[in-house]
Amino acid sequence: MKDFIAGEEQRLLARHGLDNFDALWALQLEAVDEPNTEGRGWSTVFRLELEDKAFYLKRQSNYLTHTLTHPFGEPSFSREFRNIQRYAELGIPALQAVFYAQRKVEGEQRALLLTRALDEWQDLHDVLQGWDLMPAGQRNAVLDACGLLARRVHSSGQVHGCFYPKHIFLQARGDGYAAQLIDLEKTRPALLGERDRIKDIEPLLRRAQVWTGADVQRFLSAYLGSSANMDQWLERLTKRRKSKSVSA
Repeated sequence: MKDFIAGEEQRLLARHGLDNFDALWALQLEAVDEPNTEGRGWSTVFRLELEDKAFYLKRQSNYLTHTLTHPFGEPSFSREFRNIQRYAELGIPALQAVFYAQRKVEGEQRALLLTRALDEWQDLHDVLQGWDLMPAGQRNAVLDACGLLARRVHSSGQVHGCFYPKHIFLQARGDGYAAQLIDLEKTRPALLGERDRIKDIEPLLRRAQVWTGADVQRFLSAYLGSSANMDQWLERLTKRRKSKSVSA
């Protein structure tokens, strides 16, 4: 895959000598969390601040995803980068890539992905911590934003695959909220219609335990619009939630 660098940040990276794979790979930074490991592979996330801008730099080695099109594996960041580009083409609000590249070094498959930080946004997981203290109008605006985001993903023929509170980022705008997604590694085309859609949004409802029945209906109203049978969707979502609880 050809190296990618966003034109908007190319000069910024160049001023700091960071507009190439080797420089970004060698850059000494403190990890923001513990590395993910799998077999001989590892994947780590770092925060990078340059002048007045902030980014997240993700580096991985031999951290591979195996698919039918890549039976011997490819860097998981490669798949995530393609999905970031796909979301941008489809107009689905999501994190933005600044740099992507991968290399083979003495049999080691390395990849790095640089994305813009979402410092002025708050993930839904944190929003839910103060849910009961929020005014009703503000809660409804959050529910609407989340429902419309899910609707945008699915109407574009995609399923996110990890539609969790920690992956939905919100920003207050006037009386409403804007919403966007991160963690696009598991995104794929929707092939099973309503079944895929149920499977995608049920984990969000299961994790948003502070949402009342009325909250869930508000979310679904934004997601479904006026054309769908609310009772049927609630029944199917409840059935899946119960089946996941039993298998857990």
